[in-house]
Amino acid sequence: MAKTKNKKEITRKLLHKYRLVILNEDTFEERLALKSTRLNVFLITSFFAVFLVSFTAILIAFTPLRELIPGYSSTALNNKATALQIKTDSINNVLAINERYYKSISNALKGNFDPELLIKDSIRIQSNKLNDPELKASIEDSILRAKVDDTDKYNVIEVSENDYDFILFPPVNGTISQTYSLNEKHYAVDVAVTKNTPVKATADGVVVFSEWTSETGYVLVIAHKNELLSIYKHNSSLTKSQGDSVKAGEVVAMAGNTGEFSTGPHLHFELWSNGFPINPENFIDFK
Repeated sequence: MAKTKNKKEITRKLLHKYRLVILNEDTFEERLALKSTRLNVFLITSFFAVFLVSFTAILIAFTPLRELIPGYSSTALNNKATALQIKTDSINNVLAINERYYKSISNALKGNFDPELLIKDSIRIQSNKLNDPELKASIEDSILRAKVDDTDKYNVIEVSENDYDFILFPPVNGTISQTYSLNEKHYAVDVAVTKNTPVKATADGVVVFSEWTSETGYVLVIAHKNELLSIYKHNSSLTKSQGDSVKAGEVVAMAGNTGEFSTGPHLHFELWSNGFPINPENFIDFK
């Protein structure tokens, strides 16, 4: 009996009607009156809550607003992030390559070079060659190699892993007054010539430096393919500017006697490959 009475009491309260009246504050005139039960209020509130939750879920699921939710990861965003990361890595690689390139040019201009690095590389290369079981040179093979080396001594240089051959033209013809020497830190050949002798590009390339320096006078640096640099110092004047493209044999300067380190008209000529100085006489005949 008690349970039945409680149920009836709950039902009565739920179905009991309440009236909501809105009055004019000044005249107390009734403007709006609403009659409803607690059950109706509960049902309407529940329906509105369900509608609001459903509408919000649909709005988030089918509109770009979902991308604003913390932790949400869409395929488009992932693809965009991946593309940006690849682009960033590519830019970093380009910057690193350019930095190494500019550093090699700076080292070539200043003569900054550690001979021990070249010696260590040479020892490692020779060691690898000696340990190769397939490289067992016979006397006949050695004679043949000597003939080939003597034939190709001048004007041909291999400076690439892709087996490209460079034909290097002499920038000037004359008498060598000072040879290339690692021990004396003279990474060039000095060719004695008369003043204003035309200085020619040793190969096709782009001028990356064309300026006056107090120590070496008018200096020109040409960048060739496969990270080869040719440097021309102590010129009386320069005929090419930075950024100019030049062809092999094209006049780029006039020989002279400029700079504190010069003692007479000559061309100070250097070759740098992959950041290391190399002896120009191994590849060019200056006579």
